[in-house]
Amino acid sequence: MTVQHITVVGAGVMGRGIAYVSALAGYTTTLVDTSQVQLDAALHFMNKTSQKGVSLGKITAEQKGRVKENISFSSQLEEVVSKTDFLIEAVPEKRSIKQHVLEVAEKYAPSEAIFTSNTSTISPTELASYTKRPEKFAVMHFFNPVHLMQLIEIVKGLETGQEAIAAIKEVASGMGKDTVEVNEFPGFVTSRISALVGNEAFHMLQEGVASAEHIDKAIKLGLNYPMGPLELGDLVGLDTRLNNLKYLHETLGEKYRPAPLLEQYVKAGRLGRKTGRGVYDYTNEEELIKK
Repeated sequence: MTVQHITVVGAGVMGRGIAYVSALAGYTTTLVDTSQVQLDAALHFMNKTSQKGVSLGKITAEQKGRVKENISFSSQLEEVVSKTDFLIEAVPEKRSIKQHVLEVAEKYAPSEAIFTSNTSTISPTELASYTKRPEKFAVMHFFNPVHLMQLIEIVKGLETGQEAIAAIKEVASGMGKDTVEVNEFPGFVTSRISALVGNEAFHMLQEGVASAEHIDKAIKLGLNYPMGPLELGDLVGLDTRLNNLKYLHETLGEKYRPAPLLEQYVKAGRLGRKTGRGVYDYTNEEELIKK
């Protein structure tokens, strides 16, 4: 099938990033969220990111204009999905929210539309069960920041068909991304490794092995990671990291038990960049300063 219109549901950090690369790739893109505040923040992000891309020579002024031309925003999921070819669900990592979005989308979307989810942990077979098109459903796992990260994990459910995989690969390629195909298993590939590394970094911080800055510096310079695990946790959200670990702990066992310090930070509302403070403090002109 030829994909022309992509609907992204959820205007949080991941959703707005996915919608941006979709519009930049030339797809007619609609970003849907029930919160106008989130939609306004997404528009601000796209304007800022495209302007920075032009100034750095990463994209052209023409491509910047293409983003503005191709993107639209809506709070009306029913209306938007009725004319979509391709759905990317990117709402918070909670089954109840995802189930609601997928059930509404199933009711109004064309029967030939491909459905995907940006989940980092939840079973694609389970998510597909909320629809009547399991053969047209798979996980399309993007990475943050979406416009910079090259990979998309395509995770197949029990009944995912090859036509759906082919369509997802075509869309990913159109967005300039590389893909890997993964069979369903809790945490897929990247989430399992990332969760282990991030959790171990919290254990080391809790144990006083080194400061947060030096833990991150050691991992970046010693293991050639582009970002330290504590910085990454702040970027994706410590609540998201904790939810992922809880799920992996339930499904894969004791080695994924969340570090107590991580749980403390989340209870304190220190969720990372989105709240201004996590492991690091971002209230001083968004510069990392010692916590």
